[in-house]
Amino acid sequence: MRKLLWMVLACSLIFVMSGCGQTQGPVQEQLAPMESITDSEPPEIPASGNLAGSVESVPSQAGIVDSDHRKETGGSETAVESGYSFDFETKMVVLNSGYEMPIYGLGTYSLTGEVCVNSVSAALERGVRLIDTAYMYHNEESVGEAIRNSGIPREEIFVITKLYPNQFSDPEAAIEEALDKLDIEYIDMMLLHHPGTGDVEAYLAMERAVADGKIRSLGLSNWYINELEEFLPQVNITPALVQNEIHPYYQENDVIPYIQGLGIVVQGWYPLGGRGYTAELLGNEVISEIADTHGKSSAQIILRWNLQKGVVVIPGSSNPDHIQENTELFDFELTEDEMAQINALDRNEKHDWY
Repeated sequence: MRKLLWMVLACSLIFVMSGCGQTQGPVQEQLAPMESITDSEPPEIPASGNLAGSVESVPSQAGIVDSDHRKETGGSETAVESGYSFDFETKMVVLNSGYEMPIYGLGTYSLTGEVCVNSVSAALERGVRLIDTAYMYHNEESVGEAIRNSGIPREEIFVITKLYPNQFSDPEAAIEEALDKLDIEYIDMMLLHHPGTGDVEAYLAMERAVADGKIRSLGLSNWYINELEEFLPQVNITPALVQNEIHPYYQENDVIPYIQGLGIVVQGWYPLGGRGYTAELLGNEVISEIADTHGKSSAQIILRWNLQKGVVVIPGSSNPDHIQENTELFDFELTEDEMAQINALDRNEKHDWY
């Protein structure tokens, strides 16, 4: 009888222990994805495409925002589901790299030589602090010249440039070339301009440049869901930004939430439709009526629509009046109904090949 009792107790003990072993693993797997980046303190630099990593790997340079600074700025914020938010008082967003970036700026595509210098200078004079350039724009020297001549402290200006696929085979040399052309001490953000052969290796080279203090944040341009799902597991630092074509006729309403859900800021190029399409978009009856309601231009309505969707805008212009107009986006707000009206204009109509 005593042997039978011991056998029952032993079987019961084995059953309890096996049950504990089965539950322990899945609980940890469920908890891991709950880690999130908040905008109250600098997030950790992610590793292996995930939103976790070591905060010690963040470069200790000027520009990283801490929790005390965020408390001091205060102000209204427009949050997206990802957990980051646009602060419409400071007109900034905190990237997952820990750095602050303006939420509106100047795009310099097709601006070259003195036209580019004058456009960037006009933008800086009007309070613009985000300038977007690229190797393929052939104007990095002009952008750098305008910045150096502006008299504005370097740390107040955020500069984005890009490596083109034909540079991916020797990314270290391409990074040095961009630094030499811009001649502004460091690059705030470097993007890969398009997916292409060697893009992962080029991105890893940019990661090394971050460690060396040559670049502060990394990103991608013209990457969509399929490309991101393949790319992100192969890199160590999660991109801080993805820049894609976004305007009312091509809204990417599936892509934007996906990117934002990764804690990555979205930036839109061609926000006004792109050359050859701008007039039609600005003349759209729905947008024009909303503009009349607010006493604003159609361009300002479209740019504000982007901002309220959590999309950074970089409209390009060489006209100082238009550059000024494109900065006046923070003294009005679109209603939910007006946002819905513009959302309904989506045609899935892409205006460039990539």
